[in-house]
Amino acid sequence: MSHYRGMDVTEHRLDVPLDYSRPAGEQISVFAREVSTDSSLPWLLYLQGGPGGKSPRPGSLSGWLAEAVKHFRVLLLDQRGTGLSTPANRQSLALRGDSAAQARYLEHFRADSIVRDAEELRKHLGISTWSTLGQSYGGFCTLTYLSLFPASLDRCLVTGGLASLDAEAHDVYRATYQRMAERNAEYFSWYPQDFETLGKIYAHVRRSGDEVLPNGQRVTVPLVQMLGMYLGGNSRVHLLHHIFEEAFITTPGGPRLSDTFLDALYTQSSFASNPLYALMHESIYAQGSATNFAAEAVLPEFAEFTEHTATPLLTGEMIFRWHFAEDPALRPLEDVARILAEHEHFPALYNLEVLAANTVPVAAAVYHDDVYVDRELSLRTASQVANLQAWVTEDFHHDGLGDEGPAIFRRLLAMTNSQDPEAAALGDTGASGS
Repeated sequence: MSHYRGMDVTEHRLDVPLDYSRPAGEQISVFAREVSTDSSLPWLLYLQGGPGGKSPRPGSLSGWLAEAVKHFRVLLLDQRGTGLSTPANRQSLALRGDSAAQARYLEHFRADSIVRDAEELRKHLGISTWSTLGQSYGGFCTLTYLSLFPASLDRCLVTGGLASLDAEAHDVYRATYQRMAERNAEYFSWYPQDFETLGKIYAHVRRSGDEVLPNGQRVTVPLVQMLGMYLGGNSRVHLLHHIFEEAFITTPGGPRLSDTFLDALYTQSSFASNPLYALMHESIYAQGSATNFAAEAVLPEFAEFTEHTATPLLTGEMIFRWHFAEDPALRPLEDVARILAEHEHFPALYNLEVLAANTVPVAAAVYHDDVYVDRELSLRTASQVANLQAWVTEDFHHDGLGDEGPAIFRRLLAMTNSQDPEAAALGDTGASGS
């Protein structure tokens, strides 16, 4: 254990089965970091968003974590394949063999396996029951946890992560495109000059064809569209304006995309640090049927996002085949991605009967205009899970936990301490909503 900046930090590592149907078979390692100020407090497991995202690396107590440690010992889990858990990327996956072998390996990296890893950690640490906080994809994992091991849970807090329990990936992405179109319209109503700049960027990229990112990847129209990831934030969205402000620079050869712009685009578009996000993203919706690059399949239904439009709208959490053909971090995994997209036998992630009879208190923040986890699909899920209180708020977007984490955490915690939503609201000291 180490102590710094007012917190005690303890590292935990545990070997777990790669495939829980073969517990005596191959083992992989999972890592978790415990952060606390009082070892007598109950436990809270933090489930990171993603997929493919490692847990936060706190250098000090701030944000939601500063509030959480007042009530809990917090365990920050590096979900399998991420962070200090056994890695899964272009470098390590090559050890598995050919593309088919790599895809078979990655079949065990979905929410059901992540939850079973958490259960092994819980038992290893001698914890009888604990609470969870799931952000975004962490909320998806929470619903799986409630389906598989509800007796292990005291309460569950969810922020922007009520997954649809039964919608197919194609329907999820239809909703995503609709929300993204609305968010594009809102953003460009604030900054109409940025729409003009975006059009100039597209025209320049189409004309020049020789702009490249710091990793050597060619800049294309769909690559520029990935800047739409900024639209999913409450405060982050305005950072996009500053990126557009510095898009061009005058050179001896004429106007070029500035190094500042190219670096920002690289930071947003490269999957070097989280390849599992691209590899596993659509599989998080797969239950008994193939996803077949669903975001790409429904794209033609939304002409305003297609690259042949004069000024295509910015995209969000969509993964396309071209990512694997063009991103150097993903290129060796192109065939692996195809095999996973065509896989038809991913098991169900949720038990609807168990969820309908749930007795674990669940409080979920549903962001009214969330562009990544659709409000209507989330509210349908809320109606299917017993003992779940949904707090619908227009005050935050998908990054709410990072934006106003302490207030959101306090409100959700109060909701699980009371079956009366109005009484729970009185426990809030900052966030508001309907």
